[in-house]
Amino acid sequence: MKRKKVTVLGSTGSIGRQTLDVLSAFKDDFEVVGLAAGKNAPLLAEQIKEHNPRFVSVKDAFLAQELKSILKNPVIEIFWGDIGLEFISSCSCDIVVNSLVGSMGLKPTISALSHGKRVAFANKETLVIAGSLIKDLLVKNRGEVIPLDSEHVAIHQCINDSPKEKIKRIILTASGGPFRSWSKSRIQAATKEQALKHPTWVMGQKITVDSATLMNKGLEIIEAMTLFDVSVNKIDVFIHPQSIMHSAVEFVDGNIIAQLGATDMKLPIQYSLFYPERKELPFNLFCDLLSVGKLEFEKPDFERFPCLKLAYDVAEKGESYPIVLNAANEVAVDLFLKEKILFIDIAKIISKALEEHTPTKPKSLEEILDIDNAVRRNIVESPVGAQFIAPSVRN
Repeated sequence: MKRKKVTVLGSTGSIGRQTLDVLSAFKDDFEVVGLAAGKNAPLLAEQIKEHNPRFVSVKDAFLAQELKSILKNPVIEIFWGDIGLEFISSCSCDIVVNSLVGSMGLKPTISALSHGKRVAFANKETLVIAGSLIKDLLVKNRGEVIPLDSEHVAIHQCINDSPKEKIKRIILTASGGPFRSWSKSRIQAATKEQALKHPTWVMGQKITVDSATLMNKGLEIIEAMTLFDVSVNKIDVFIHPQSIMHSAVEFVDGNIIAQLGATDMKLPIQYSLFYPERKELPFNLFCDLLSVGKLEFEKPDFERFPCLKLAYDVAEKGESYPIVLNAANEVAVDLFLKEKILFIDIAKIISKALEEHTPTKPKSLEEILDIDNAVRRNIVESPVGAQFIAPSVRN
C-alpha cells in the first residue's frame, strides 16, 4: 500500500507533537513531507532530523536563518510567513494536519482545500470566522475536512451516515476547566497561573485559557454548526468533569449515541488520519470504565462563564459577528497571558467589541481579514482596550 503524505502545521505545539507521535507509530502508512512551526527552532530542528520532511515553514526570515544555522547545510527547502504556510499546505501531500492556533490557520486551510487535500482540523478558529467560505471550497473542489478536536471527532462518529434531519440535538461536553467549582468572585480574580492549570488536558496556553473561560466550548458550538450543518438551537453544552464522554448525539427517536474514550489527543488524531478505516491502537490508551466509576453532567453557568453566553448569542446572530468574537478573544487572551489585563476583562473586552460592531455579510477572504484586523486594531489602539488594560496594569 502506498504511504500517504502528511504535512503538519503547528508541529512544535501540543497537537503537532502528538500528531508526529502517531505518525511515527504508523511509518508504513504515512510519510511526513512538510512541517510548520511558529518560533521553536530547536525543537523543529529535532523534528526535521527525525522525520526528514521535504518542506518546512517558519514564522519569519529570522527564524528561517536560525533554523539553517542549527541544521548546518540543510538539504530541505525552508519557507516562512503566510506564503510558506500556504505553499506547504498545497505541495505534494495528501493530508494537512492543521493544529495552528487562531486565525493564522485560515489561509493554509484555504490553500489545502483549493488543491483537494484532506484537512484534519484542530484549528477551530478558521471554521468560526470563515465557515461559509470553507463550505464553498468543499463544494467547488475535491477537498475534505475531517475534525481532529476530541469533541467533534466524537460527534462525527456518533452521527456516522445519519441524515441531519434525524438529529434532535448535539451534546458538546466540556470538562469545566480549572474554575468549574469556583465562585463568580473568585473566578473574576483568577491569575494566569491558575487559569493554566487544566484538570484534565495538557494543551497550549491559548486554548487552556479558552477552556478556563469556556470560550473554547463557545467556539466549538460555531464550529459544529459548520461541520455538521445544524442550527445553534440543536447544540447543548454539558459540563462533564471526567472528560470520558467526549460528546454525544440525540436522535429524533429518543436514542442517544455517545463516544467515550481516554483523555488523550492521540485517539482523535489517529481517527482523523485513517478515517474511514480503523487501525489497532499502538498506544496503551484503552479506557477502563470500571476505574472511572461514574460519569457526571452539569449545566454550564452563564453568570460565572459569560464568554459561553457571548458565543451562543453570536452563533444566533451570525453574519460577521463570529469574526469579531474570535478576533477580540484572541487579543484579550494574549493580553491576559502577558498579564496586562485581569481574567474578568477577557469577557468585557469581547462584549465591548461585539457591541460596537456593525454587522455585514463578508463574501471573500479579504473582507473577512479586513474585519478581523479592524477588531484587533481597535482593541489595542483605541480607548476600548485602554479602559481595561490601564487599571489592570496599575493593580
